[in-house]
Amino acid sequence: QLDASGYAAMIDVTTRLNRPGADLARLSGVHAITDVTGFGLLGHLLELCRGAKLAAHVRMSSVPLLGGVLAMAESGLVTGASGRNWASYGDSVHLAPGVTSAQQALLCDPQTSGGLLVACSQDAVDEVMKTFERQGFEGAAVVGAMSAGSARVSVEI
Repeated sequence: QLDASGYAAMIDVTTRLNRPGADLARLSGVHAITDVTGFGLLGHLLELCRGAKLAAHVRMSSVPLLGGVLAMAESGLVTGASGRNWASYGDSVHLAPGVTSAQQALLCDPQTSGGLLVACSQDAVDEVMKTFERQGFEGAAVVGAMSAGSARVSVEI
């Protein structure tokens, strides 16, 4: 359950999530940026993998979630589109044992403004994170890494 301050925090975050995009695009080590919208984090990441012909590895424990959202998903408050998204691309995603159905739903959840997913070289990570911090996104996180391999996404705990 969210209280008024929780809803206010959600509105604040969703109204400013993509602002760092222009500054990030100017960094030489940034290879791709996409907003996480209708296909959820996994769907947009899978599209990056397909375009780059790479595999992605995500740490669920590193994925930033808004306060209270995991509890909401665990209680069954998830979107129908999350399930449809999983049905459309889940065969290209490997979930480690221990990734819960609520976490899966959140990773596939379609967003109106779900923030930015940035693929960058290892030597650009610090500057990318500083860019997010300068713009007030202290919750931005490195959620995984890309590697050689077929276009797939693996999610570990």
